[in-house]
Amino acid sequence: MAIGRLVHYAVDAALLSTVIAGVRRSSGFSPDTSAITDPTMRGVADKFLGVGETVFDMLQGTAVNSSYFKRNTPPPP
Repeated sequence: MAIGRLVHYAVDAALLSTVIAGVRRSSGFSPDTSAITDPTMRGVADKFLGVGETVFDMLQGTAVNSSYFKRNTPPPP
């Protein structure tokens, strides 16, 4: 039971990190990890955000190469 709960929290953390990566990619805003004074916690935060970037890149690559997704073109002015 404890293993299942740990996996659940890990997946939730990866999803949250992926959402933050998506926000960063679409808006340019991201958490300022340089404001974290403890170097260990800053490293953990950078790793956490890096996991989201990796997952986001994998999902984006899958969507680009999939026939189930198409690029939306903006309507003409």
